Amino acid sequence: QVQLVESGGGLVQPGGSLRLSCAASGLTPENDGIGWFRQAPGKEREGVACISRSDESTYYVDSVKGRFTISRDNAKNTVYLQMNSLKPEDTGVYYCATVRTVVGGNQFYGMDHWGKGTLVTVFS
Repeated sequence: QVQLVESGGGLVQPGGSLRLSCAASGLTPENDGIGWFRQAPGKEREGVACISRSDESTYYVDSVKGRFTISRDNAKNTVYLQMNSLKPEDTGVYYCATVRTVVGGNQFYGMDHWGKGTLVTVFS
C-alpha cells in the first residue's frame, strides 16, 4: 500500500524559504514520478513540480521555475521541494502524489496516490 506523508509547511514572509518533504512508502516501479501539487483557497489544485525517481528528470510549471527545486533521496524514499523567494500567491495546501506521465514538461497525469497535504502560508 502506497503512503505519502508531507511535512515542512508553515508561515513565512514574502521572499522567504521553506523546504517541504514527502516521505513515501510502499512504492512500486509503476510509481516512478513523484509530484508536488498545491491548492490555494477557492482555486483548483495545480501541479507544481515533478521528479522521476529513476532518471532524476525534473519538471516545473512556469510560475515556480527558478524559485522552486525538487529533489529526491531514494535511500530515504523522500522527495523534497525547496521553495525560495516565496510570494503570497504561493500560499496553499501542498500535496505530494505519485505521477504516471508528464506531458509537455508541465502537465502531470495519472496521480494514483496522494498525501494529506501541508499548509504553506506566505504573508506580509
